[in-house]
Amino acid sequence: MTQADFLNSDFPESMALTEDALDGPGRFVNREMSWLGFNWRVLEEAGNPRVPLLERLRFLSISAANLDEFFTVRVAGLRELEKEGHTAPSHDGLTPAQQLVQIREDARRLMASQQETWAALRREMEGQGIEIVDRVDLKFSDKQHLDTVFLRQVFPILSPLAIDPAHPFPFIPNTGYSLALELERVSDGRVLKALLPIPHQTDRFVSLPSPDGTRRFLPLEQLLLLHTESLFPGYRLKAHFLFRVLRDSDLEVEDEAEDLVREFEVALKRRRRGEVVRLTVSRGAPQRLLDVVKRELHVQDDEIIELDGMLGVADLRELVLDSRPDLLWPSFTPRVPERVQDHDGDMFAAIRRKDMLLHHPYETFDMVVRFLQQAARDPDVVAIKQTLYRTSKNSPIVGALCEAAEDGKSVTALVELKARFDEAANIRQSRRLERSGAHVVYGFLEWKTHAKISTVVRREGKDLVTYTHYGTGNYHPITARIYTDLSFFTCDTDLGLDATKVFNYVSGYARPLDLRNISISPHDMKTDLLAMIEAEAAHARQGKPAAIWAKMNSVIEPDIIDALYAASQAGVKISLVIRGICGLKPGVAGLSENIRVKSIVGRFLEHSRIVCFGNGGGLPSEKSRVFLSSADWMGRNLNRRIETLVEAKNPTVKAQITEQIMAANLADVAQSWVMRPDGTFHRPVLSEGEFAFNCHRFFMENPSLSGRGSAGASDVPVLTHTED
Repeated sequence: MTQADFLNSDFPESMALTEDALDGPGRFVNREMSWLGFNWRVLEEAGNPRVPLLERLRFLSISAANLDEFFTVRVAGLRELEKEGHTAPSHDGLTPAQQLVQIREDARRLMASQQETWAALRREMEGQGIEIVDRVDLKFSDKQHLDTVFLRQVFPILSPLAIDPAHPFPFIPNTGYSLALELERVSDGRVLKALLPIPHQTDRFVSLPSPDGTRRFLPLEQLLLLHTESLFPGYRLKAHFLFRVLRDSDLEVEDEAEDLVREFEVALKRRRRGEVVRLTVSRGAPQRLLDVVKRELHVQDDEIIELDGMLGVADLRELVLDSRPDLLWPSFTPRVPERVQDHDGDMFAAIRRKDMLLHHPYETFDMVVRFLQQAARDPDVVAIKQTLYRTSKNSPIVGALCEAAEDGKSVTALVELKARFDEAANIRQSRRLERSGAHVVYGFLEWKTHAKISTVVRREGKDLVTYTHYGTGNYHPITARIYTDLSFFTCDTDLGLDATKVFNYVSGYARPLDLRNISISPHDMKTDLLAMIEAEAAHARQGKPAAIWAKMNSVIEPDIIDALYAASQAGVKISLVIRGICGLKPGVAGLSENIRVKSIVGRFLEHSRIVCFGNGGGLPSEKSRVFLSSADWMGRNLNRRIETLVEAKNPTVKAQITEQIMAANLADVAQSWVMRPDGTFHRPVLSEGEFAFNCHRFFMENPSLSGRGSAGASDVPVLTHTED
């Protein structure tokens, strides 16, 4: 399938459902199984010959890390519902118990496929001079080297533990490993059962010397098995197995906590004691040892997975070696927008000229950092307001806010403490901001603040001008190198006023009225989306061009899905680019013949959220309405979070979103998976040597429309993609 084929292809051949399925649970795809399907797509990239070898290894490690988080949060939650006797079905009609059966079956297949993929990659790596060795294959010189490594770098942090009534079974933390050992005393043959927890403070793979320039690594557990006699003098090893623990990591926080920060600090300690939700063990575990571990960790048989291969596949990320650039993606340096260069790096001058939309990581996130650093040092800036959901450990953004506060500027930071797995980091950032003199607020107890907004108020003559940044992704300079997101900069008065009202809402709880260019959840975003979907359906019924394009991570909100189904039945052509979870079934006769769904999995992680409506003119057109958002179409985002949906009215920004970003995503073939009516995905079949358009490559090679400087945008490529 070529680019032109995909751009001009018909919508999927429809599949019939039973009459009751059209308005019953059968019209939805199960959320959890859809997510597992996404992780299968990630794993498939590890076997994609078009991807460099070590990048394929990275995809394998990502698929394993994703699955770990899925178990510690989603499976843990379903498991708790099942234990409490909940039988209420999900929107697709499955009870928690039924979902767990399907999840565990598919997850076991996925983990087996990960092992097969690792075996294939390991063989390819050996051909490229990267070898993973076993302790039985070590040379004498290797063992001498490892003796030194063990004594200097590993032995001081080990805690070998006997298992008997005098030694309680130790706590193994989430994602923790341990060797279970059965040892025999040399003097009298007495048996000792013991655990050797594997420290996470050191690397999983130990580098071995190699004079011929190859890279050789020994897994840490192999190093420990090599030195059991040093750890247990007078004993010899009889039997052993390796096991790894995943625990429930979903926080339970009292809603009425008087001190939210203190409550979260306590809750984080509780997380460490979460119940075990999955136990993986190495193949051939002696039953007598396994029974001890199983009993002490309180796990059931269906929560134990035996693997013939490597435990903790996520750790393979350590083997993605910077020293082998020939096995990685070609280097790429994000662009600095020409318009910013034209103004000698002055972000305020560039924004004053006209609205600017940056497409990360193709255009550097450093511009967002520069925006705030320049604000911190500009004597004419009087106030800065900022949301922080996730950010980096030593965040330059937090540093800029602290600098501004210390310089006497009014700084307000909304820090979201409920950002899963980043709560501890966010507490540290809030303490740092408070010490600098910033006003730190934590938003709502019952809702997360997920909106991505920054405002800078600058004195210009007799006026105060508000410069605003709306984003689709987090203020995180590290993830911004690999996540595709949008940054919208403007000094439009209405957009600045809307942003200020949102900040006042999260700091003072006064619901904003008369928002002019944005919608927010949980109040009016869903209502507005449903109204615009229905308006598009009305255009179709009137014979006008009618189209909807949307791009996001997940679509599972049932009212939104039903509205899209109704619009499809009215004749609206709907194209969705959904990276992960999709609860909608495209191409179902009588329901969704006019809907197509694709997922892009490639070099960068698709993360931007975009919604486009033809508005009676089709797409793209001057009549269209174009939005960027912080929200996926999920119940939590539309009903239980503070999110933004921001309309872009500047013609150049609208063209950039529709004719560049969305058109290229819809045209992509090289990294695309197309969704079938049954909820599964397939890759377009390519002939050998056939060109396959790659949207990531397109964005890397071509500047964006609104970032062009004095040269203008006339020579910037756009893609023609019209759906009437």
